[in-house]
Amino acid sequence: MPGCFKKTLFALASLISFVSFILIVVAMGIPKWMTGKILCKTGADLVNATDPELVKFIGEIYYGLFRGGKIRQCGLGGRRSKFTIFPHMVKKLNTGLHVMIIMFLCVAILFSLVSFGFCILNAIKVPYRAINGPAGACLWNFLAGGFVVLAVTSFMAAVKLHHLTERIANFRENVFQFVILEERFEDCFWICVASATAHAVNLLLIAISGIHFPKIKTKTEEVNVTAEDIMY
Repeated sequence: MPGCFKKTLFALASLISFVSFILIVVAMGIPKWMTGKILCKTGADLVNATDPELVKFIGEIYYGLFRGGKIRQCGLGGRRSKFTIFPHMVKKLNTGLHVMIIMFLCVAILFSLVSFGFCILNAIKVPYRAINGPAGACLWNFLAGGFVVLAVTSFMAAVKLHHLTERIANFRENVFQFVILEERFEDCFWICVASATAHAVNLLLIAISGIHFPKIKTKTEEVNVTAEDIMY
């Protein structure tokens, strides 16, 4: 049976793995990965809008991995619309990269559950096989965190290098052209960053569990019996 200290560390690691699993699932489901401000360039150019008038042509956009929405401001008031990435819009995006982001997160979900199981196993008993012990728990946590990092990095590449926000904003816009004025990574993106950090914390906890702390030994005083003690 593992010691109390080791049990506590692995129980905490299992809880963190489960929380990471929940975080990734929530992040994938909520369409708040990116928000931004979009300028209706066509409308602004038509009326030669100056700085005070540009406010009437600045809208908003938000999106996640599967859906999103935007507010179009082209001089006639805001018009709200919602959209889905699949099945139509993904054809206009970098399909391979977008699908890879989703696949990375799905694999990370799987590995988070596996690391949760391994941490529970190590909290209950000492496995006979080394791969089922701390080494296995480290492996699955490293893989789970690594795939989340790959997903986050790929999403950043899609936004910054492949102009994801601009492509989404101009999807099926035959008359107006939109220009991105501002982009912000939102809650779901940072939730995934927190998930990767959680697995890094797990690796640290598992490493600490393998440290053998020296036991404090108390020395017993030797009793010296002299002839005078015997007389008394």
